[in-house]
Amino acid sequence: MASVSSGRSNVYNASARAKARKASLIDSTRMRQLLQQGPDSIGASIGELGYRAEMDLYASRMSGADAVEAALFHNMDNDVHQVMSFCHGHLKSLVAIYVERFDYEKAKTVLRAINGGASDEIIESQILPPENSRNAPWLAIVRSTEGLQEAVDSMSGTPWGRTLSKLEGELNLEEMENALDMQYFSDAIKAVKSGKGQPQLLRYLRMEIDHRNIINQLRAIRLDTSPEKRSSIVIPGGRIDASVMKQASQSTNDDELLEALRRSNSFNDSGFDEALRKSEEMGTLDPFAELLSHQRHALLKKFSHLSPISPFPIIHYIECKALEVRNLRLLVRGKAVGLPDDVIEAHMDY
Repeated sequence: MASVSSGRSNVYNASARAKARKASLIDSTRMRQLLQQGPDSIGASIGELGYRAEMDLYASRMSGADAVEAALFHNMDNDVHQVMSFCHGHLKSLVAIYVERFDYEKAKTVLRAINGGASDEIIESQILPPENSRNAPWLAIVRSTEGLQEAVDSMSGTPWGRTLSKLEGELNLEEMENALDMQYFSDAIKAVKSGKGQPQLLRYLRMEIDHRNIINQLRAIRLDTSPEKRSSIVIPGGRIDASVMKQASQSTNDDELLEALRRSNSFNDSGFDEALRKSEEMGTLDPFAELLSHQRHALLKKFSHLSPISPFPIIHYIECKALEVRNLRLLVRGKAVGLPDDVIEAHMDY
């Protein structure tokens, strides 16, 4: 991750532009109106809500949910690139700390596809379409490698490649993804601390770490992962004490996990009892994920309002845009497989 620049920022202009973009996002009312549409008409409606150029680009060779999903990812990449282009100096460096997560996610996408045995043709046609020029470096890796080790070798020179090259023994996808998460947050925290004057961004990143650790522990309980393994996957740097997370790694069920987490004054347990009840009813981690997502979004929104001339309106916009894309993907995929509207909406995050 690049060091934080001290160059001249254009924070007033960039914040205003981000706020204008945020005002044009699909609100919850319009999203629910989309939910009422059938699978045949929903793609056209999404196109008219800001995704037309990308929809047209993929229409010649793809159809249905595949075309919409490709257009959504492409639009998101374009949007992030445009936002970064109107941020300058120190401001751009701070926003980049948040944005770099998308490169780490692309790296994980490549690794998952290769590990899953997807052919180069499938990856190129469906996962990383060449119509999106920002997929070019990732497609070059896919085309020139066979297996995870060669993929890791081809990523040398990048922050994620250097991280993966340090792993020893037989490569394991889960361990690789966890190592990438740890490296991203480690670099992000170091960059913020070197940037001077952004304690709010540090607070947000530490909240993200806590939330990632909580979800990982909940998932590990369901997979019956050993306490030693669970302790090793804890991402350092969160606000919850390391000693508390070590105790949490020893828990055998959700109740014990929450009891351990509540020993930390930094753990916000508001809503967790209800999320636990819903999780038991539904048999998924979705209620926990939704609760934590709302907590992060509320904090970003708060910082955006309290510091209107800062990186936060820009970061908040990118977060809202990513959330819009996620909701639209859920909507389109859910419609395509015939899920009831109430089930789809239950998994959407407004």
